[in-house]
Amino acid sequence: MFGFWKTWKALEARGIMGINRRNADYVLKYNKRSLYPIVDDKIITKERAIAAGIHVPELYGVISTEKEIDKLDEIIGERSDFVIKPAQGAGGDGILVIADRFEGRYRTVSGKIISHEEIEHQISSILTGLYSLGGHRDRALIEYRVIPDQIFKSISYEGVPDIRIIVLMGYPVMAMLRLPTRQSGGKANLHQGAIGVGVDLATGLTLRGTWLNNIITKHPDTTNAVDGVQLPYWDGFMKLAAGCYELCGLGYIGVDMVLDQEKGPLILELNARPGLNIQIANDCGLTLRTHAVEARLEELKARGVTETVEERMAFVQEMFGHIPPVEG
Repeated sequence: MFGFWKTWKALEARGIMGINRRNADYVLKYNKRSLYPIVDDKIITKERAIAAGIHVPELYGVISTEKEIDKLDEIIGERSDFVIKPAQGAGGDGILVIADRFEGRYRTVSGKIISHEEIEHQISSILTGLYSLGGHRDRALIEYRVIPDQIFKSISYEGVPDIRIIVLMGYPVMAMLRLPTRQSGGKANLHQGAIGVGVDLATGLTLRGTWLNNIITKHPDTTNAVDGVQLPYWDGFMKLAAGCYELCGLGYIGVDMVLDQEKGPLILELNARPGLNIQIANDCGLTLRTHAVEARLEELKARGVTETVEERMAFVQEMFGHIPPVEG
């Protein structure tokens, strides 16, 4: 018991945030319960983002009842690829990604051939709440299938890599690239075996990776290095993440984004209870950074000043960047 306590005190000294501190000092303190539906329901998030001029994958249609499943053909039309997902799903569960059509059937992104009836059955399962938070009845959304930027081809296995940025009161504090693997079934879900790679806030350069709680430098499927990769449009990702504070009103969120090869940075979803594995990928504790942002907020409050998105970005990039930004 003493050994555990000693270890935890050492982690605390490094600013490692545990789940109790996250919940008490950040989730409960900064996130009003009345605002949770904005981030827990992907359709509401998408509608708010579109109204704010923030880029998201195009929404083709929504199915809310069993009877509306008949609208599926009308919604997908002649499209050969699309995504079906639960509005209130979590962890990537219940998502069906169609990559092509084949002889009157559909081919999933993993190459499996499925029928129209199987797609309808999946939508029905979504509506019953099989994949929703709390098991409540849900809605299914059909949307644009993201095609990952070519930069990820050498460091990802199938699926769509995404970027998670944790934001406190509009200040991005830590970033991570999540890379699908064969083990994760092509999903960017760390708990299912995806890789988490730290990202330098100042430059968008990838740092080391973590896979199944082990530190790694290479992708297990492609064997290519996951560190030292320059993510394109990095300031665009940072600006999108910082602006999500105004979008949803929640003070402590995880912002999940993707890089489409044609449409550029897109917001996928927001999370009011972002996980803590991001600290392993960055070899850095969240608490030191959140305390620095809170001190900044107190200082600005005393001066009667608020910062713009660009000013918030500049502050965190200077304060938390591992590598100094390249002078223009």
